[in-house]
Amino acid sequence: MPRGWSAKDERMYDHIKERELDRGLDMDRAEEIAARTVNKTRREEGRTPNKRTQGTGSPTEGYEARSRDELYNIAKEKDIPGRSKMDKEELIRAIRGK
Repeated sequence: MPRGWSAKDERMYDHIKERELDRGLDMDRAEEIAARTVNKTRREEGRTPNKRTQGTGSPTEGYEARSRDELYNIAKEKDIPGRSKMDKEELIRAIRGK
């Protein structure tokens, strides 16, 4: 099981997987549905971080290769004003100081 899953999460996964197999789905699809369901529950309960809004991306990648949210987080670290209304290109210019 994935790291961070509790014993309850594992039981839920097994139960959902068995139910989906009983419905006639193949093993891969049943496992996918079970894992997605458990992860959704963990996310809704606040037990897993939201990857979309965290992080600043890989430092080896250029700014153009990073997402708008990653650029926003870099701008936030640099305390750039007006960052919430900027699009990706504007964030890149602001971070570079142009």
